[in-house]
Amino acid sequence: MKGVRSVFTVALATAFSVASAYTISGTVKDNSNKAVVGAEVTLIKENKSTVTDKSGKFTIHEDEASPGDTTQPGDTITPPIGLHASVAPGYISINSGILSFSQSGNSPVNVRIFDLMGNQVFKQSLYGSGQVDLTSAVKAKGTYFAQIAVGSAKQTIRFTSTSNYSTTFGESRRALLKDVQAGEALRVVAEGFDTLTVPLGTLDTTLELKLTAAATQQTYAFGYAIGNDPTPSKGCGKDNTLKNYFKFTGGGIEHEVYLDLPENYDKNKPYRLVFGMHCMGGSAQNVAKNEHYYGYRDQKGAKESTIFVAPHGYTDNMPWRCGDNKDHLFFDEILTYLNENLCVDTSRVFSSGFSFGAMYSNSLAQTFQHRLRGVVVFATADQVIYLPKNAGKPIAWMGTVGLSDGTCPPSMGRSARDRILKNNGPEGHTDCTGEKATEYTGGNHVCYDYKTVDPRFPVKWCTFNGGHQWDMRENGKLWASDIGWEFITQF
Repeated sequence: MKGVRSVFTVALATAFSVASAYTISGTVKDNSNKAVVGAEVTLIKENKSTVTDKSGKFTIHEDEASPGDTTQPGDTITPPIGLHASVAPGYISINSGILSFSQSGNSPVNVRIFDLMGNQVFKQSLYGSGQVDLTSAVKAKGTYFAQIAVGSAKQTIRFTSTSNYSTTFGESRRALLKDVQAGEALRVVAEGFDTLTVPLGTLDTTLELKLTAAATQQTYAFGYAIGNDPTPSKGCGKDNTLKNYFKFTGGGIEHEVYLDLPENYDKNKPYRLVFGMHCMGGSAQNVAKNEHYYGYRDQKGAKESTIFVAPHGYTDNMPWRCGDNKDHLFFDEILTYLNENLCVDTSRVFSSGFSFGAMYSNSLAQTFQHRLRGVVVFATADQVIYLPKNAGKPIAWMGTVGLSDGTCPPSMGRSARDRILKNNGPEGHTDCTGEKATEYTGGNHVCYDYKTVDPRFPVKWCTFNGGHQWDMRENGKLWASDIGWEFITQF
């Protein structure tokens, strides 16, 4: 038979163990094609791991014993077996695919043949003397492996058959190669690189893997980098027990609270948190049910990515003016309560409101810079509101004003904006009030981005030719909601 190589052509100081169940090997490099040394490579379902060597190479290997195999590591053979070999108590040789044997003792010649998928297609134990044509054991042309064992000696050869054959040898097929488990994957972890996970469809493969260097996230004395990793709250991992409507006592006063969780809420995923603060004469119910949190919850992806909360003020007419700092105590306590019971990204908490709700949000922006990433205020003003001394820390801030607003005039909105600009300069928080935006005096809205501020704490100012409102429309769209949501989600 053409293509058959000698069965026992290597000297065996140690007996060959059973045929390999699988071998996964490969090389791990970085994007510049340099070897990654010491990377941990794990076959997840099999729970086997190794590390890459100085060339970035790795191998994960497993042997699987078949029924009847008794070979143990360390078994030895005397004398060594070659193409023609005498093995006490007998003799074997291969010539043109014909296995010749002569056995006179109790150790038969065990012959097994497997296809490339590891299916056993032939098995026979040979006693006495005789010959076996290996080609008579295979049914079709292709490549096969023959495993021949004499006592503790074992060797596997590969051969190719070029004709069709039939056989009367009967034995149910058995997969020698281990089947890959559903969802099997190879995971590579190395310091300074993003973790790589590669799905596997087979357990016998050679891979060339590339790791991507992990982005370094800069840290600051105050505040977060743009695009920072989420900072999970204490509530992450807890099953949610909060209702869509509940009452909460904070600052010594009971408040109604409306809550909208993301669709398919995941207790292990930190979510953005946005407060919607209602105006004078308004209500938390109206913000949540009718205004959809100033249109934010209708934005693309908002229902899946964000926790929305609408608390009700102390009274309808003067909702956020309970005297001194009671409303600030309430905010501090309700935010802590939500962090402890829900999975919140504490680095992405925002407050937004209109009119009195805007004034309240802007008031919070003076002292809660350490807990609020930013605020968006529609028609804010510095009047009839508790306004604490500014803590001097930066915060992201966006405001809108109608140029003909007589309730919260543009001058008072600018006052709130300029107080923010004093803190939002480049790190060190220098005063940026020197950059003045030109007011727009007619037509549609115009927005101004202040360019001298720290980019982590942007300031946006939008004016429009209108009055006291937040739901301004252009071409049927709530432009202030669209821009406000874009502002919130940039971090």
